[in-house]
Amino acid sequence: MKKLVNAFIIMACLQFGFINLVSAQLTSLPSGGNKRASVTEQIGITDVTIKYSRPHVNKRDGHIWGELVPPGYVDQGFGTSKAAPWRAGANENTTIEFSTDVKIEGQPLPAGKYGFFVAYDPGECTLIFSKNSTSWGSFFYSPAEDALRVKVKPVPADKSVEWLKYEFGDQTPGSATVQLQWEKLVIPFKIDVDVINTQLASYRRELRSEKGFTWESWAEAATYCAKNKTNLEEALTWANTAIGPDFGGSQSFPAWSAKATVLDSLGRSSEAAEVMKKALPYGDENELYFYARTLTRAKKGKEALEVFKVNYDKHPDEFLTNAGMARGYSAVGDYKKALTFAQKAQSQAVDQPNKNITAKFIKTLQEGKDIN
Repeated sequence: MKKLVNAFIIMACLQFGFINLVSAQLTSLPSGGNKRASVTEQIGITDVTIKYSRPHVNKRDGHIWGELVPPGYVDQGFGTSKAAPWRAGANENTTIEFSTDVKIEGQPLPAGKYGFFVAYDPGECTLIFSKNSTSWGSFFYSPAEDALRVKVKPVPADKSVEWLKYEFGDQTPGSATVQLQWEKLVIPFKIDVDVINTQLASYRRELRSEKGFTWESWAEAATYCAKNKTNLEEALTWANTAIGPDFGGSQSFPAWSAKATVLDSLGRSSEAAEVMKKALPYGDENELYFYARTLTRAKKGKEALEVFKVNYDKHPDEFLTNAGMARGYSAVGDYKKALTFAQKAQSQAVDQPNKNITAKFIKTLQEGKDIN
């Protein structure tokens, strides 16, 4: 009897194991040969990801729009929806995901993942962003789950597109137009992102994470604000954190330079100049040279020469510092002294591009002209 019981248990295990085995799905081609695809692009720092399946025309030219893709909303004979839009692709429903808040055709849409549907009309399509991104196709579509609806005009395509695809076009730093392309039609919709505010929100979040434990992060955030003339008071706090005692920026030229840049953007130029004086002892050869170059471009010749001299004293008689002295003296109109340093730099140039530059310096100075 015991043997019979054990045999029954073994048979049962084998039976249930077999059932589990046959219910597992092997990797195979998608239904109907509709290729799975995804496309991701950034708008500003916002990731936009579209996942979809690609039906193809398959010799059905002229029978896609209004026939295979029905107009408006239809009862598909399956699921709970009696008025379903097109799934904007094939097989599973198409999804679109935004890593930050965006605007679609000027209408706000929070960050998140959405099911994407299209109610087709040859004159004006309705695009639907649904909070339900997990159901199959549009068989279970419910307007109660709509997060946003917008209307757009479809436009004829220049050439026929065999396999449905999504592309990003008309791109700017803060926007892009997504184009659903299939057969001889394009359905476009514009995505806008508030680049500066999303960037600031990202900085505020990341500066509270492990990324905020280095002075470089605080200086980067402060410099971004200064360059974009935005959020300057908070940027000054960030810059002060960068040069503070906690994160190692107190003896960093870029950290002090970040604070000066913010002060300059605030219109506090005299304070910015004093901060840069504090920064000079911490600058390396390249940092000092290129800072002085910004001064020559700003037509601040006297100030530039002072920085070039500091660099020369720290790194005497080197190619870059000799070239810097040539620029500095040229900026204040002393072309004779400038020529002497240019000739020294010419003799130290080790590659042809720098030889060409210093040769041009010498020729220009001999003509009594500024080389900056």
